[in-house]
Amino acid sequence: MSQHTEHTGSADRPDADHLPPEGVSDEVVEAVGGVTAAFEVVEHARGMLFAFHRLIGRADAELSEALDRLAAAGHPEIADELRAEVVGRNVLAGRWTFQVVEDFDAGYYRTFADAERRTRDRLVAGRRHVYESQLKERNRTHGRPGHESRPEA
Repeated sequence: MSQHTEHTGSADRPDADHLPPEGVSDEVVEAVGGVTAAFEVVEHARGMLFAFHRLIGRADAELSEALDRLAAAGHPEIADELRAEVVGRNVLAGRWTFQVVEDFDAGYYRTFADAERRTRDRLVAGRRHVYESQLKERNRTHGRPGHESRPEA
């Protein structure tokens, strides 16, 4: 008897939310998956932008603390010069990092997010990760523990 017997339970099939709607071709599913994959790169970049925002804030605070120590160590004029020049400085013309994040979110990010969602709504009934679900079904070892299509309900 094979140790890799085929399961027929619900966990061995994708849920309906990850199947293409009736009549949607594999080519359309793959293309929509590509749009989503591109948006996921933007999501990654957005995370890096937030990391940049946090890191610049941390650097500003650490510099301020270091300048306090420099002043206390007998060099207040150098500390004051650096503080005036760098602490609280805009990272881009007229902008702190929170403004960069807000502009990105309100512009490019929101436009791309809306376009990706509209594309899924129009072509795959709004379903997410249909292409990835198909890819998983092609690549997993059906019936093997740890290779279930989804968690048991």
